[in-house]
Amino acid sequence: MKPSAHNQDRIDRAIEGLLPPGELSAFQADVVRDPELRSAYVERAWLHGALYAERERLPEWLHAAEETPSAAARWPWFAGFGLAAAAAVALAFFGGRRVAPPVPAVATLEQADNTKWAGSTLPTLPQSRLGPGMFSLVEGIATVRFASGATVTLEAPTKLEIISPMRCRLLEGSITAEVPARARGFAVETPDLHVVDIGTRFGVTAGSAGNSHVFVFEGEVEVEDPRRSEVVRLTAGKHYHVGGVFGPATVEPNRASVPKVIDGWTSIPTSVGRGRDAYVRRGYPEFTGGHPLLMVKHTDLERGRSNERRAILTFDLEEFDPERITEAQLVLDPEPSGFGFVTMVPDSRFSVYGVKGGIADGWVENALTWENLPGCEDGGVIPGQVEKVAEFWLPRGGSGEPFAIRGDALAAFVRASRSRLVTFLVVRETGESDSTGLVHAFASKEHPTARPPTLRLR
Repeated sequence: MKPSAHNQDRIDRAIEGLLPPGELSAFQADVVRDPELRSAYVERAWLHGALYAERERLPEWLHAAEETPSAAARWPWFAGFGLAAAAAVALAFFGGRRVAPPVPAVATLEQADNTKWAGSTLPTLPQSRLGPGMFSLVEGIATVRFASGATVTLEAPTKLEIISPMRCRLLEGSITAEVPARARGFAVETPDLHVVDIGTRFGVTAGSAGNSHVFVFEGEVEVEDPRRSEVVRLTAGKHYHVGGVFGPATVEPNRASVPKVIDGWTSIPTSVGRGRDAYVRRGYPEFTGGHPLLMVKHTDLERGRSNERRAILTFDLEEFDPERITEAQLVLDPEPSGFGFVTMVPDSRFSVYGVKGGIADGWVENALTWENLPGCEDGGVIPGQVEKVAEFWLPRGGSGEPFAIRGDALAAFVRASRSRLVTFLVVRETGESDSTGLVHAFASKEHPTARPPTLRLR
């Protein structure tokens, strides 16, 4: 049954991203409730994706349609559908020259949990058939089953281009792939790697700092790195990492000279004055104070203990009187770390600890290690030296937008500061089910585009 003109207009506007948020929510509810509307939407979304994949040939198709103008009189109702729909009608009904039909679907969006999309060219309703095109997942976790049988799980935030039943391109983010024997040879491309499956299950990340990481859970993969002449073969438990384009020796912080005051709030990033930030990793000898990311991870698994990480943040209050503080917020900006997979970690709880009594005033970025991190001892914190001032949660596949941590305990700790420096530790309390679990990360003051850790006071 053909949808009403009103519903047809809603379908077309939804696919083109033209529905306002309120109308989009109502439309989505109607699609879930009405089987006929759902069927019409899925069919049109698939057609839109297929035509997008053949966009280079659309001029040829439309030229063929123009050579049979009498057909328009026989099918006048196609005129309001827009370019993609008009081309589809021309392909299906115009007489005269025979034109090739759109390509068939190459995949299906099998599942989407708590998802939010932005800028996708493909339909995002579960069970939608997919042609070649782009997914941009902002929040949540989604699973795509390719026609070859390969299954790919996207972990937000991720941008994935579907190319064919045997090929996709990961532009940014994290995916895990499970490939049956009949799909052997399934390939995942990243900006700096080409990964071909010859086994069963693997994961790929493409980080914001310009690096890619491949980890094999089961079976084998072949990795082609343009910088190397040979193909690297990885077996279960092995991984391959492309170093990021940013590093401690090359990235300089964008230092602010004074705190900013807006709407009564004073914002003090770690780049102001004597402020600094860094992270430490258990058993890792190199210093990370100049890295663009602050990495945080916790595991109770013996195999993954060397991957445990914590972050430290120091803010300079020289231009601010702590005793005048009534409210305080700690703002962090999550960024993809390029390490680990969110499917191996549940929703994660973090603690923010304030380091007491000036103990942390003298720490140095290029001399900080797991062993001398202020207020900490192996496997925990030292109660007499630190005070928990806040907690926060990051859901699996959560938004990558900056967020503020607030509370009376946080404000009281800053207010009690006497050294004009205030230092916090960021510790993940939640463990993981596998040593390949996600390494969470936040932008540091050296990150070239994202917001550095910022203490907001009023």
